[in-house]
Amino acid sequence: MEENYQTQINTDRADGNITGETMDRLYATLGVSDRVMAYARPVLEDLEPRFQRIDAGAEHAQLRILRAMQRAHIGEAHLKGTTGYGYDDIGRDGLEQVYADYFGTEDALVRPQITCGTHALALALMSNLRPGDTLLSISGKPYDTLEEVIGIRPSRGSLAEYGIGYRQVDLTEDGEFDLAGIRKALKNESVRLVAIQRSKGYASRRTLTIAQIAAAIETVRSCRRDVRIMVDNCYGEFVERLEPSHVGADMVVGSLIKNPGGGLAPIGGYIAGTRECVENAAVRLTSPGLGKEVGASLDLLPAFYQGFFMGPVVTAAALKGAVFAARCYEKLGFEVLPNGTEERSDIIQAITFGTPEGVIAFCQGIQSASPVDSFVSAQPAPMPGYDSDVIMAAGAFVSGSSIELSADGPIKPPYNVYFQGGLSWPHAKLGILRTLQNLLDRGLIEL
Repeated sequence: MEENYQTQINTDRADGNITGETMDRLYATLGVSDRVMAYARPVLEDLEPRFQRIDAGAEHAQLRILRAMQRAHIGEAHLKGTTGYGYDDIGRDGLEQVYADYFGTEDALVRPQITCGTHALALALMSNLRPGDTLLSISGKPYDTLEEVIGIRPSRGSLAEYGIGYRQVDLTEDGEFDLAGIRKALKNESVRLVAIQRSKGYASRRTLTIAQIAAAIETVRSCRRDVRIMVDNCYGEFVERLEPSHVGADMVVGSLIKNPGGGLAPIGGYIAGTRECVENAAVRLTSPGLGKEVGASLDLLPAFYQGFFMGPVVTAAALKGAVFAARCYEKLGFEVLPNGTEERSDIIQAITFGTPEGVIAFCQGIQSASPVDSFVSAQPAPMPGYDSDVIMAAGAFVSGSSIELSADGPIKPPYNVYFQGGLSWPHAKLGILRTLQNLLDRGLIEL
């Protein structure tokens, strides 16, 4: 096939005719049949107006980040890292100023020493709660990996071990905040921090919109002015034109190997919020008396700055991939969340297959479309922090980077797969085409 393809390319070049048919042949060399292409083509045509709106949102966020960098007078010297203690690291401090400007907060902590999103959330919680306090989640059960942080599942070093209580208010059946339930829970005077998880995680619910979060924060403030409000912002950055910090959150927390790292940051997390909340987190990350003054940036600053700068357009590519996946699979009769026409508040697309075979075939299709480890066959396996086997597909340049093309899901009913990422729209598109091909080849769908 490759030789035939190259022969045709040479012929087309001689004729000055690099055509759409040649593109189809290129897709064929990547394992996508004419049948799958024919199925996808009208879907893509229908999505053009939606993609234009996504690009407009990316432009809005990109310009705000550019303005933040210009306001901070970021220069070449800010791209030079430090070692050791990291005293007087102007690049690190400038980056945190840029984050605070973009998120509209008093301060920010953006560090490679924050290893992942779960670490960033644990840091925010453990530094802003004290023994005898209660953490109140108002978006229901948190993401699986936070269960051991909180102590819902017993774990060494959990909040529960330090005498910090936990309560939750579940969302209503239609995915809205239970405002009456929140008011009732806040009558407990030990509640000192309210947590909101923006994205769905592995739950079968819609991601919370900024408008919903704003209404919930207003309800909390009407009852209690003395509690802190933290939003888990993972997967949501740059998707809407406002962030949770613009509607009253005291802290927004996320991972740099998701949206804000733009696929370039190799590690890291952020906490943006009030000066007090951020300083509390800083002294927990480093040491009392040291706080934000230490923490070397090493040679990571160019990737952190450029990743944040590129984040909006990379997130836009992931959004296009998510919308494309939703439309393709809902046309085939699968339940998808959100559906192909809904406005979105994060980059995650959930698809319910109802069988483990569907989840596995989808993930293996994503893996086969990856630039790294495309030859690997993703398989379910036990994972730290999860209560069931999980399959994870990600042939990524940065290990575990879920802003890159990736998919995962727990192998348990209702057998949902969660797709996200794609550093570019062409790659996100190929990933979905390969999943369709994989399911078609295994007789799990008909086109």
